[in-house]
Amino acid sequence: MTNFDFLKEQKQFSSFANTAIAAERIFSIDVASCAINCRKAMELAIKWMYSVDTSLSMPYQEKLVTLLNTEGFQKIVGREILKRLNFIRALGNNAAHSTRAISKEQARYALENLFVFLDFVDYCYGKGDEEREFDSSLLEQEQAVPSSVQADAADVTIEQLKAENKALREQLTARRDHQKQTYVQKPLDLSEYETRKVYIDTLLTDAGWVRGQDWESEYPLEGMPNKAGVGYADYVLFGDDAKPLAVIEAKRVCKDVAAGRQQAKLYADLLEKKFGRRPIIFLTNGFDTHMWNDRYYPERVVSGVYSKRDLLKEFNKLDSRSSLKNILIREAITNRYYQKEAIKAICQAFDSGNRRKALLVMATGSGKTRVVISLVDVLLRYGWIKNVLFLADRTSLVVQAKRAFSNLLPDLSITNLCEDKSNCTARGAHCVFSTYQTMMNCIDEAKDEDGGKVFTCGHFDLIIVDEAHRSIYKKYKDIFTYFDAHIVGLTATPKDEIDKNTYEIFELESGVPTYGYELAQAVRDGFLVDFHSVETRLKFMESGITYDELSEEEKAEFEDCFTSENGEIPERIDSAALNEWVFNIDTIRQVLDTLMAHGIRADFGKNVGKTIIFAKNHKHAEKIVEIWNKDYPHYPSGYCRVIDNQTNYAQSAIDDFSDRQKLPQIAVSVDMLDTGIDVPEVVNLVFFKRVLSKAKFWQMIGRGTRLCPGLLDGEDKKEFLIFDFCSNFSFFRVGGKSVEAPVQSSIQEQVFNLKAQIIFKLQELEFQTDELRAFRSTLVNELVAKVRELKREHFAVRLHVKYVDLYADPQSYERLSYENILQIAEELAPLIQPDSDEASAQRFDALMYGIELAYLTGKSYTKGRSDLVKKVRSLSKLATIPDVFAHKEMIESILHTDMLERAEINVFEHIRNTLRELMKYIPKREQVLYETHFSDKLLSIEWKESELENDDLQNYKMKVSFYIRQHQDNPAIAKLRGNIPLTVSDIAILEDILWNELGSKEEYEKEYGSKPLGELVREIVGMDIQAAKAAFSHYLDEVQLDPRQSYFVNQIIEYIVQNGIMKDLSVLQESPFTDKGSLLELFEENTIILTKIRQSIERININALVD
Repeated sequence: MTNFDFLKEQKQFSSFANTAIAAERIFSIDVASCAINCRKAMELAIKWMYSVDTSLSMPYQEKLVTLLNTEGFQKIVGREILKRLNFIRALGNNAAHSTRAISKEQARYALENLFVFLDFVDYCYGKGDEEREFDSSLLEQEQAVPSSVQADAADVTIEQLKAENKALREQLTARRDHQKQTYVQKPLDLSEYETRKVYIDTLLTDAGWVRGQDWESEYPLEGMPNKAGVGYADYVLFGDDAKPLAVIEAKRVCKDVAAGRQQAKLYADLLEKKFGRRPIIFLTNGFDTHMWNDRYYPERVVSGVYSKRDLLKEFNKLDSRSSLKNILIREAITNRYYQKEAIKAICQAFDSGNRRKALLVMATGSGKTRVVISLVDVLLRYGWIKNVLFLADRTSLVVQAKRAFSNLLPDLSITNLCEDKSNCTARGAHCVFSTYQTMMNCIDEAKDEDGGKVFTCGHFDLIIVDEAHRSIYKKYKDIFTYFDAHIVGLTATPKDEIDKNTYEIFELESGVPTYGYELAQAVRDGFLVDFHSVETRLKFMESGITYDELSEEEKAEFEDCFTSENGEIPERIDSAALNEWVFNIDTIRQVLDTLMAHGIRADFGKNVGKTIIFAKNHKHAEKIVEIWNKDYPHYPSGYCRVIDNQTNYAQSAIDDFSDRQKLPQIAVSVDMLDTGIDVPEVVNLVFFKRVLSKAKFWQMIGRGTRLCPGLLDGEDKKEFLIFDFCSNFSFFRVGGKSVEAPVQSSIQEQVFNLKAQIIFKLQELEFQTDELRAFRSTLVNELVAKVRELKREHFAVRLHVKYVDLYADPQSYERLSYENILQIAEELAPLIQPDSDEASAQRFDALMYGIELAYLTGKSYTKGRSDLVKKVRSLSKLATIPDVFAHKEMIESILHTDMLERAEINVFEHIRNTLRELMKYIPKREQVLYETHFSDKLLSIEWKESELENDDLQNYKMKVSFYIRQHQDNPAIAKLRGNIPLTVSDIAILEDILWNELGSKEEYEKEYGSKPLGELVREIVGMDIQAAKAAFSHYLDEVQLDPRQSYFVNQIIEYIVQNGIMKDLSVLQESPFTDKGSLLELFEENTIILTKIRQSIERININALVD
């Protein structure tokens, strides 16, 4: 018997039933196979859903990640089930492709998640007549794996399943549509908590609502479809005009909020009928809150109930906003084709796509900031937004962005919280610039003149995330959870890692951003400059410093520097030590000499062009400048300067470097100039450090790609040089694996998680001794105490209050599951505040708890024990300190006996308690720095082309757009741009290009639907301005236009030049066409002119089709 036997009762589930059953049956034998089969069963079930549900359109490929990320599928399964499915996918992939062991807890959780998903499938598409719970006791039963599983799990396509299930599609889709309305997710059992009212009232108070003044509870409404004909809305929120702004349907904390959806809709209907305004619907159980503006947007998760100010803003936006289908983009802000395409792609995603998030992947220097400035301008003019938040991870990036917004949108009121936090209270500022940490603090601290919150959850309508590939990590995710806003991420190099998957954050398929524009294409288009790499091999940088290869004089220096305390001389100093703790003067000198000999020069050869040297660390940077000053004293003071995070007034130094008339000419940087800083004048980049992240490497290259007219003695910048002394290009060229920096967790977070995992393991039968039970109880009390000290008024704590309250109760630790451990790590541990203990003691706690956990799980944890021995050995050298000497016996036992090999959990805990306070005596080990004078050897210099061909983002839509723009001399394309009618042979040419040369007809229809080919091409290339004018003169030559009418016609011509056609004539009733008057006002006395204008537009549209 298994948890999945119910699937066998229905023939329609046969394609995945046996695989699910096999996954459970093999659990007790092989957990890795269990995880793999869970993934297989899930994939087969998802394919089956696509085959029977008419609302699910087949994406362009059948990969599991693609099927999971279509908008239709996510809408059906919902956020909670999607999270469960992604866990199964990731675990199955690890089991199949990674050497990392799969634990029993992980496999058990995968089975439970699979059960929840398949129970949902049964409820929506099957009988769904039985309420089930996952029974983990069945997992330990010995069961044979059915032989049919292999055939069951064979590759099957959606098209094959569609053919099999053709007769069921309409019936099952209708059933799912009906059943899903009443499906309730399986939530945590929180029934023992306080009543919902405590939590919901807190939500309302926090949002500034006042009971009895603008909020009423148990509001009676007549007309409900029940026996009494009366219902009582849990909460109704009123505006100052005494009309309802929102209705709140509340459920007990142990209920899913979705259970109140239909009831809330009925209340909204009755309130609309009574007051003439439809309220926005909120569904909440005090922990989870959903917002549903059912006339405009699908239901979505929000962090809380909107304030009155935010609700009024929402109503005003919805009343005033216009369609984004035919937007006008200001040429003065963005005049490049791809920038306009990016803006249109985002607007399409927000408008017709009903999406809340968008990701722009654009090459560094291609104008990402200009794109979002123009986007803000469009969204403001079309009434979609009022308040904007721009976030970056460094103050310099915030300052840079604010300047750009000020220059291009001078009428927009803006403020930079990094410059003055008192600006928080400036509610009149419609665009706020901030770093993440500043905003985290301001959410709770910023108050308005009435003492209420400025930054309520609905305050911002648009959040722009700069350099999203580095910025959206778990440390600041609460910002995005708290604010309910459209989000646009900007990045040049998104990464697809489990912990930092930029695409996943933006709810997009990996590798398919909202819009992408590659460096290679930007160079081909002439919007960015190409580079040559000067790949230079230095002997010491490549193979280190070998003693036997030095001269006698150098050997003596080597011995003086590196002979150990016991007289041993190392055979060699590894290359990794160079510029870390060994600074060889000649190596640095050769790098500078190569730059000065081969670098691009300015001022008719007098100066080297603006140059960035990427140094390994601050000491390395300082040493480079020191040697420059010695070797090049004839250059002005400040010619070569360090600009990094240790530089006072760093922004001022960056400003000077950006000015071609000011020094420094060479900036030596550690991280600060690696990414995000725009200095078009840079023509030389020097990589004097290894870069293991490919994403960061290309970001750093982007410092040189920008155009700069008239830079070099009146000539435009045409290329830049990259001097690579650390084999970075060759590392990535041969397929070196990119290594991304791990997300760092705080020491208190690590300790908290380790304690939770130990508590979980101590539940097992073999550890049920009095001593270990007492130890477990102590750990539970410590975790409870840490949770209870969290400040509930802090916004980040409130976002996780469900889990804060759950784990503030000791009883919640009695039967922990693996899912609970994941919850604690994700929802609670990042909130934990540090203890007042010495940091050294807390680090020792983390070390010892790690050793204890390894012991409980049967692992050796050799590194942890080695680190313990090192620390104890350091203590043994401090025996003159009375506190250390008092524990002489333990120290000697650890160092000179087999104590650690024999130790059990109680001994490790005794060591932790005894030695933790002694850690503060161990002096911090200062790495001795050496300056050496060995002669380095230049092995080779190779000049190479840039090799920019990069298919990372290549997709059909990009290829079509690029091809058409590059081939405007093609007869058919030229006709469309010149407004010449197409022939059947012209259409045949376009079909061959779009359906054969660039892709398939299926790809075309996936991206563009049934749009005529000529219409698409015209939209991409626009129309020649002379052709557009001629099209209107044909009808208007005999008519005399007044100035206002001429303005109107010229606006139409400008629109068609940009967009190619004008299909939706309703735009003529919006700005800028109505800036001089409405259609009625302009043509009231001569409607024949308006008729001729319409005829001109219609003829232009027709000419894009076959004549």
